[in-house]
Amino acid sequence: MSDLLRGVRVLELGALLNGSTVGTLLGDLGADVVKIESPFLGDYIRDISGVVSLHNSPPHIQVNKHKRSLTLNLRDERGRELFWRLHETADVFVDGNLAGVADRLGVGYEEQRRRKRGIVYCQYTGYGAQGPYATIPTHGLMMEALAGAQPTVVDADGAARVLVGPAVPPPIQRDMRSGGEATAAGAIHAAFHVAAALVQRDRTGEGAYIDVSAAAAVVANGWIAATFTLNDHLVTDRADLPNPDATGLDWVKYRFYAAADAKVVLFACVEHKFWDRFCELVDRPDLVQRKSSTPAVDFANGDTWLRHQLQEIIVQRDAAYWVDLAAREDLPIGPAPRTISEVADDPQMRQLGIFHKAPDPAGNDWTYIGEPAIVAGQPYRVQRPAPAHGEHTTDLLTGLGVTATELAQLRAAGVI
Repeated sequence: MSDLLRGVRVLELGALLNGSTVGTLLGDLGADVVKIESPFLGDYIRDISGVVSLHNSPPHIQVNKHKRSLTLNLRDERGRELFWRLHETADVFVDGNLAGVADRLGVGYEEQRRRKRGIVYCQYTGYGAQGPYATIPTHGLMMEALAGAQPTVVDADGAARVLVGPAVPPPIQRDMRSGGEATAAGAIHAAFHVAAALVQRDRTGEGAYIDVSAAAAVVANGWIAATFTLNDHLVTDRADLPNPDATGLDWVKYRFYAAADAKVVLFACVEHKFWDRFCELVDRPDLVQRKSSTPAVDFANGDTWLRHQLQEIIVQRDAAYWVDLAAREDLPIGPAPRTISEVADDPQMRQLGIFHKAPDPAGNDWTYIGEPAIVAGQPYRVQRPAPAHGEHTTDLLTGLGVTATELAQLRAAGVI
């Protein structure tokens, strides 16, 4: 975590990944995140996808780091009274529930705004809080499916299946793709808008209601493909458009190539200046003029002969040779790891610090996924490991003036 949001308190209400992912991103920026859970059944992400130790699953360890856990029964008037006392100290409320759930509990946006004009309320759901699908509960792949990121085909026997790339074997698909991409995509947009809303609040005194849909975020993050597809009928010069073959891409100068060690590099010398320099470095002056007359770039779309020439050149050396050449000679050629383990071993990724070692709740040396943004002078750190269910209830309520006797009574009554 950095310290960019130090002093900002976030209350998070919700289970599984939606609200939790927004909360952890704000925690990555230094916010004090309080995770509010039911005293009867907390966030059951703790027990999903295997466990490392009791009630500590890998997703829980990652998405609930930095946070403190408070158990409150919001269906009880005494629980709501404690919530409002805590709410007085809050800047942000993250709601990971379907539209209307917080309202039925008596802690929805209108009531929060009535009590605190400057509250920033972020509702993050799969399909959004408005529209005909707003009341449908969602899991990760459902958001991607609505966004068209899970294309399907129906086989002759009537079974539906997801289309995958023809050259990607299943173990690699599982390793690099989990179904949580939609949740992460929306959480980034949610955290971004929360930070902007805090700036507005400091300027005007007014908070904000932010409705974020994970499905819409997938579309937004895939804007390049969506833009080309939806506006294809307006394109007049189609010289460098992708050829819709089996791979969806026939750009010869912007393509994956296998190196001598069977590792893969992505060749992207599409600008004329890069192409000319590459041809010079590999002593192939005969290829320099193998380019279009466009002013700046040429993808060599569909040039099968040139593709074979490039493959013969690249396969003569190991991938590391081509990456070193690219770094030394200012060429857009990069590595293409095929598993997350290869990504973690890559020297550039190690330098960026995206993988961060710190203790998990049981004290194991855990590999966290950190932040892709590096803030100068503020090295990434995990403020605290993911909390146990209700771990910080006593500390938080004591800070609100609740006595030990009152805590015992509230526990006995199932309020906390």
